[in-house]
Amino acid sequence: MSKGRRTQADGGWLGVYVIAYLVFLYLPVLLIPLFSFNNSIQAAFPLQGFTLQWYATLFGNSALTGALLNSLVIGVIAATGATLCGITVSYMDLYGRSPLAVTISGIARLPILIPGVIVGISLLILINLIGLGPSRIAIVLGHILVALPTTVVIMRSRFAAIPKTIREAALDLGASDWTTFRRVMLPLSLPAIVSAFMLAFLISFDEFIVVFFLAGTEPTLPLYIWSQLRFPKSLPTVMALGTSILAVSFVIAAAAEILRHRGLAAAAPAVPLQPKQTKRGELQWHST
Repeated sequence: MSKGRRTQADGGWLGVYVIAYLVFLYLPVLLIPLFSFNNSIQAAFPLQGFTLQWYATLFGNSALTGALLNSLVIGVIAATGATLCGITVSYMDLYGRSPLAVTISGIARLPILIPGVIVGISLLILINLIGLGPSRIAIVLGHILVALPTTVVIMRSRFAAIPKTIREAALDLGASDWTTFRRVMLPLSLPAIVSAFMLAFLISFDEFIVVFFLAGTEPTLPLYIWSQLRFPKSLPTVMALGTSILAVSFVIAAAAEILRHRGLAAAAPAVPLQPKQTKRGELQWHST
């Protein structure tokens, strides 16, 4: 009896810990949309009233528009590159039958374990050595490196979920490895490809540390937001912009997760057929 009470008490403390953790993690994020509608430049209580003027200031801002377009272009290019690399690396890891492919797959996932400051400084040294210098191209290369682990993990799990018998059947029917990859594996992995692209785009769009080291004369949106934080009067506009980014990021992330789960569900193996004996002694197959 005492053991049951102890287990119940431990479960209660665990629930309190989880709630406290969620409040600590997400309450500051929820305060940004709240203060973005406050009719005051001060982010403090009590609220002074409801207003949409901070959102209205987002329109017609040439610097903001330029930073947004720059982030969109870099995000699309970087997400495309990271997704293509993730598809290649993960497929070769599973079907390449080569120690080199496994090694490359492991190296591709390493950036997720390295602090962003170290990645930024290393990339800055590298691009200076090759004569590229801080520029949009350097940012794209840095964002591909940062987003690559996510695309590798997503695509590897998707390829692993596809029954190997499908690929083996295509090879037995005379298809080459390239044809099997292009006409069988890629169509079956399309939801995961779209999901990987969307998440890679979000990572690129929200990345700040790498951009801080590699940006040239064309800042991205996170760098623009950081520059505006030095001016107290710009804080409400920044919170309105942050709320908009938060809403769009949530929609994209939710859509990517839905696509990924649909792809995994579609790759689930069919329910095996089980024999059932009829009155005449014959066997009929039915699913269980």
